[in-house]
Amino acid sequence: MQSYDTLVEALDGLRQQGFTQDYNLKEDRLKCQQTSLELHPADFEIVDVYRFEGMTDPDDETVLYAIKAKDGQRGTLVDAYGAYAEAISPEMAEKLSVRPGK
Repeated sequence: MQSYDTLVEALDGLRQQGFTQDYNLKEDRLKCQQTSLELHPADFEIVDVYRFEGMTDPDDETVLYAIKAKDGQRGTLVDAYGAYAEAISPEMAEKLSVRPGK
């Protein structure tokens, strides 16, 4: 796994590796804005996870997921961590808590 110092650096690096889709987190699925593709927890795997803390507040954390869909499409999901996290289904929470490759 590559290491990155900033979220922007990580996003750029992953795009160069072919992770070109941008996913948004919905309650029970991921949705790609560019293609309207929707992925439920069984439809994708997490390839890598990167965590970043805010410069001024350690509680201001962001998580970047590198996602690979069953159909081979690859993209990223940027999610707030902690107090700013979205309300999601138990299945989606379990999927996002899984370590890459498991």
